[in-house]
Amino acid sequence: MNLFNVYSLYPVEPVRGCGNFVYDAAGTEYLDLYGGHAVISIGHAQEDYVRAVQEQVSRLGFYSNSVENSLQTKLAERLGRLSGYDDYALFLCNSGAEANENALKLASFHTGRAKVLAMGKAFHGRTSGAVAATDNPAISAPFNRTDNVEFVPLNNLEAVRAKLATRAFAAVIVEGIQGVAGIHCPTDDFLRGVREAASATGTVLILDEIQSGYGRTGRFFAHHEAGIRPDLVTTAKGMGNGFPIGGVLISPLFEARAGMLGTTFGGNHLACAAAIAVLDVIGRDHLVENAAEVGAYLLAELARIDGVKEVRGRGLMIGIEIEGSGPELRRRLLFEQHVFTGGAGASTVRLLPALTLTRELADRFLDAFKKTLR
Repeated sequence: MNLFNVYSLYPVEPVRGCGNFVYDAAGTEYLDLYGGHAVISIGHAQEDYVRAVQEQVSRLGFYSNSVENSLQTKLAERLGRLSGYDDYALFLCNSGAEANENALKLASFHTGRAKVLAMGKAFHGRTSGAVAATDNPAISAPFNRTDNVEFVPLNNLEAVRAKLATRAFAAVIVEGIQGVAGIHCPTDDFLRGVREAASATGTVLILDEIQSGYGRTGRFFAHHEAGIRPDLVTTAKGMGNGFPIGGVLISPLFEARAGMLGTTFGGNHLACAAAIAVLDVIGRDHLVENAAEVGAYLLAELARIDGVKEVRGRGLMIGIEIEGSGPELRRRLLFEQHVFTGGAGASTVRLLPALTLTRELADRFLDAFKKTLR
């Protein structure tokens, strides 16, 4: 049997990682500025994280959600405290797409409405409801397309207000920062205006913080910069540092009832042990603050480089718009300079490193980037 080939693969296979580096079988060292799609939040093979997962699997790797699991409670308490949402409830699942799927379902249950308003160029996942709210026809099958989802341009507050004024929408969903689209930030005024319009029309506000959350932007969640409180916040990626886990933070507005949501693997013992270790390291090592500091340095330095058209983002979620081919620059960075980066579109290089990135490693990347761009 062969693999169903849906990705364009680089001929590189990392077999080991340590901190901000990965290594292939020949021992070649690569600086990882992508973290496997923003997943590696506290560094590869972080010792406290490894210990927590090893100790948990030696005790109990899995049991179903039909019994109590104190690790889920512990995770919810720690996440509430670090994120500032200790009065919210937590639903645990396995991925970002699942988190968005369940958030959209909750909004529809809560309002009795069927429609969803999403932003142009949005990416919310590949499962049925999440991909319907994703503005990319290339990954949305005819089965997924529905008149129940409408799109408006990001940062067009008047368009949002006009749609929500119809009171036909169960939810409006916005990414903390649009990642797959190429690192596009909603303005603080836009988020505040959407919060106001949603409240006025009985519409649920969902903030998708799957890529932009967990300290990546120099705030625990990117929307904290705007000083708003969404009704639902979705998270995943950096939540488990590589172990699959996702979650929905649910405001006190929502009433739980038996059978409304469910999952087999969500919030399993291993996933919770991994996620608790991530939060412990983020808090202890002040990684949110580090992302803000090193990210600000990188953004400023990148903006000074000839050949860079625009730099977008916050913290360690950065998009670099160049004058030439983004994929070609990324290929040369990987094979000539041994640096992993990500892409978005024809001319954008995406940086999503672990929050442990230091100023020295940032300088190492900047040197490699300048050499390659020249």
